[in-house]
Amino acid sequence: MNTAGKITSFTAALAVSFGAAYGLGNTVGPLDGAEPAPQADHMNSAASEGGGDGNEHAQSPPGGLQISEGGYTLDLFTPRLKAAQEGELRFAVRDRSGKPVTTYQREHDKELHLILASRDLATYQHLHPTRAADGTWSTPVTLAAAGDYRVFADFTPGAKNAPDLTLGADLAVAGAYKPAELPKPSRTATVDGYTVTLNGTLRPGAAGDLRLDVSRGGRPVTDLQPYLAAYGHLVALRAGDLAYLHVHPNGEPGDGSTEPGPEVSFTATAPSSGTYRLFLDFKHNGTVRTAAFTVHAGAAAASPQPAEPTTEHEDGGHGH
Repeated sequence: MNTAGKITSFTAALAVSFGAAYGLGNTVGPLDGAEPAPQADHMNSAASEGGGDGNEHAQSPPGGLQISEGGYTLDLFTPRLKAAQEGELRFAVRDRSGKPVTTYQREHDKELHLILASRDLATYQHLHPTRAADGTWSTPVTLAAAGDYRVFADFTPGAKNAPDLTLGADLAVAGAYKPAELPKPSRTATVDGYTVTLNGTLRPGAAGDLRLDVSRGGRPVTDLQPYLAAYGHLVALRAGDLAYLHVHPNGEPGDGSTEPGPEVSFTATAPSSGTYRLFLDFKHNGTVRTAAFTVHAGAAAASPQPAEPTTEHEDGGHGH
């Protein structure tokens, strides 16, 4: 992938605010094989087309909303699983001719990153499947809750001029289903005794820094460990349609200037208002943890509600 482009901006067209569907509305303002034709990075094309004028209709769609794009198609062999039972996700990425892709560019130590999230955004897993020689990918997975899920494959094919892609497909998990309410917007999240504080502003049509500070027991964590060649990874999913935005931190381990905590920073742009769930992966003491935040990009609310800390859902971990 164009890593530099993803660092400087995570811009995809964010066309519709979904906060009202969860009773959020504006309750909280913004927080301070084949060789297809070349395409712009799916996270940067919106910025170049939309700029900062708020013209939502001029921007290309964000990642993860399509099962096929740029001549490549996500073929999910496992469209259904059972709740609370270990299953196996199997899939392939096919090129224009229908053949499974067998060569990929490695980005952040992996050929492909797989994200699994429930439609209500209560469950999030960052998985790293194994590819067989025939191009078939597979990974074990257990999902505690029934419901509707979305599978995101984030990758760059090895073909010349291949685009950076995030393809998405639906996954059903059988069982009694009760959708969870989206947590209230908050600047802090706790997970396994760690507290992560989000600073910065997510604005429509303008780049801004998102700084996440990790602490434990009231003390800053200054010895974060590299995880997939970075001190942190951030994925944002838009409430409502789960539009996918994946960015990497500003700087990387060993570059001579990036410290191993407590702060991990990103540059982000939201071309339109909306409600999003942010998932930060970080590694400390040999374990990868995920801190999640609900944020709203857009105009400040007339009567903001007090921010409340959020605690991670039991099924919000990884499959590492």
